[in-house]
Amino acid sequence: MKVTAKNLTNLQVQLKAGNHVFIADEPLGVGDDAGPDPYALLLSALGACKVMTVLMYARKKGWPLEDVEVSLETYKIHAKDCENCESDPDAMVSMIEAEISFGGDLTDEQIDRLGEISTHCPVHRTLTGEIKVKTEVKKIIKS
Repeated sequence: MKVTAKNLTNLQVQLKAGNHVFIADEPLGVGDDAGPDPYALLLSALGACKVMTVLMYARKKGWPLEDVEVSLETYKIHAKDCENCESDPDAMVSMIEAEISFGGDLTDEQIDRLGEISTHCPVHRTLTGEIKVKTEVKKIIKS
């Protein structure tokens, strides 16, 4: 799927993903707060992916999963304060914390397995793998 982003008013950005059109923006004071900021969109993508992944898994297994909720936040810390970080100790590391809860008549083993499965969603794997962003600049020719 191709996603496009185009500037609108102030810092507002129109996003098109397939048949869906929505707005991203920065909070009041910087932007107009007409939509979520880019980090909120990133966390939203991860949260949605985790929810969808565990729902599909539970349905496949026939488990009585009724509700899934993921709460996410991001922040930065020094690598020296991170127990599993391999970066230079003075480097800043982006952290994402996710808390997931499940509703339904599930056993402890099913809950543990669903928590593990949530880490296998494609967005989680993308964010925890090596990422390269290639940007090609094209000049707009005005007539």
